[in-house]
Amino acid sequence: MNGSRAASARDRSVKRLYSVKEFYWIAYDAFRTMRRTGRAKKAGDLGPKFIRRIMLAVTEVNDCQLCSYAHTRMALEDGMSEAEIKGMLEGTLEGVPEEQVAAMMFVQHYAESRGRPSEGSWARIVELYGTETAQGILGAVRMITMGNAFGIAYGSFVNRFRGRADPRSSLGYESLMVLGSMFMMPVALAHALLSLALKRPLISFEN
Repeated sequence: MNGSRAASARDRSVKRLYSVKEFYWIAYDAFRTMRRTGRAKKAGDLGPKFIRRIMLAVTEVNDCQLCSYAHTRMALEDGMSEAEIKGMLEGTLEGVPEEQVAAMMFVQHYAESRGRPSEGSWARIVELYGTETAQGILGAVRMITMGNAFGIAYGSFVNRFRGRADPRSSLGYESLMVLGSMFMMPVALAHALLSLALKRPLISFEN
């Protein structure tokens, strides 16, 4: 399993960035489920290392250097070994507790599918962990996806003025993402609260 993940590493030079429209829906989804993560943490179903592994697994897929640095530091503070962190940032799951491997595979799949996983993969996570913990996992992967989407654009913007411009990006895109997020976030939050009040489904699946 780990070998196949390493062998299928993404080509960073052609990886597609998140669009402004995608960022809105990423934020909307994150706001709808972040409380589920809080509940799972409070219940003791999602410990600090479990959540940190989710953050690292998703960040590896999305290739956000800012988030990689931040979550590596926090993972070390949470007591994760350097070897495990290095493995996760290389796309492998060596050192991950056996009971968490399925969750890590799901969050990798969620990130690779850009938030539209297969229905079967979600059903498996609910079966293995139960609805409350599964929704906590979903909330965590969505929160880090939101952080990655913004962090990639912001990091590209900063690096542009350091002479390390991202060949995939442009100043217009970076500016629109950084400035536009300030306006999109409150709207996405209001939209999410309305959807929760209307009890709309928490997750959509691949077509």
